[in-house]
Amino acid sequence: MDTFRRGDLVFDVRDSGPADGEPAVLLHGFPQDSRAFDRLSPALHSAGLRTLAPDQRGYSPGARPAGRSAYALRELVDDVLALLHAAGLESAHLVGHDWGGIVGWALAAWHPWRVRTLTVLSVPHPAAMSQAMLHSDQALRSSYIGFFQLPAVPERVLLAGHGAVLRRMLRQGGLPDDLVEAYVTRLREPGALTAALNWYRALPLEARTPVGTVRVPTLHVWGNGDAFLGRTAIEASAEFVAAPYQLEVLEGVNHWVPELAADRVGELVTAHVRTADS
Repeated sequence: MDTFRRGDLVFDVRDSGPADGEPAVLLHGFPQDSRAFDRLSPALHSAGLRTLAPDQRGYSPGARPAGRSAYALRELVDDVLALLHAAGLESAHLVGHDWGGIVGWALAAWHPWRVRTLTVLSVPHPAAMSQAMLHSDQALRSSYIGFFQLPAVPERVLLAGHGAVLRRMLRQGGLPDDLVEAYVTRLREPGALTAALNWYRALPLEARTPVGTVRVPTLHVWGNGDAFLGRTAIEASAEFVAAPYQLEVLEGVNHWVPELAADRVGELVTAHVRTADS
C-alpha cells in the first residue's frame, strides 16, 4: 500500500517490513515526514513488525486542505483510523514523535481498542503540557508556538532565502544534512508549510476536545537535551495514563529522537511490544 484515501484526500504511506508481521503505525511530527523513521524502521522489521508510516495531513501533497479547522486534532486522529481501515487492521501498535505523539495520545485515549501499545517520543500528554505551562519554564520553551500561529509571517520568515532559516534551525538541532534537505524541500512545495503550520493554528480549537486518560500500555521516551520540551511536563504525563507506563530518559539526546537515537528507540519499542504481548 503506497497510498490511502480519506474522502477526497490522498495520503502517501510507507508500508514495509514483513507483510504478516504485527502492525506498527509510525507518526511523524513537525517539520518532518515519514522519512523521520528511516533509521528506526529496520530495527522494528528485524523484530517482526510491519510498519506503516504515513506522510500526515498537510505533508502528503494530496492531503493539504485549506483552513486551520481542517487540522484539528479530531481530524488528525481520524486520518489514522482511515489508514487502519485501508490496511484492513482492527488495531496496531502506535509510535508517534512530536505532533505525531500528540495524535498518539489522543488516539489511545479516544479509541483504546484500536491501539495495542502506545510509544510516545519527546512530547508530554497534552494535559500535562497545559499544567507545565503554568508551573515551569515550559511556556518559555514553547514561545515559538505563538509565532507559528500568526498568519502569513512564519511562512515568510522560515522560507526566506529558499528556506535558509528553516534549514539553519534544523541543522542547529543536530539533524543530519540529508534529512534537513529532505524536510526543507518538502516544505517548499506550494502550500506545504502553511498546511504544516495549520496544526499549530488549530490549537485554540482543542479546548473543546480534551484528550483525557490513556488506558493502553504506554512507553514514553524523552531526550533530556530537548530544548522545546522540559522535564516537568514529561514526568507529569504518568498522571494521565491508567495502564502500565514506562518513562525512558535518553541522556544527552535532543528533540529529534527517532533520527538521532534510532537504535535505542528500536530496542525500547521492541521490548515494549513484546511485554504487552506476553
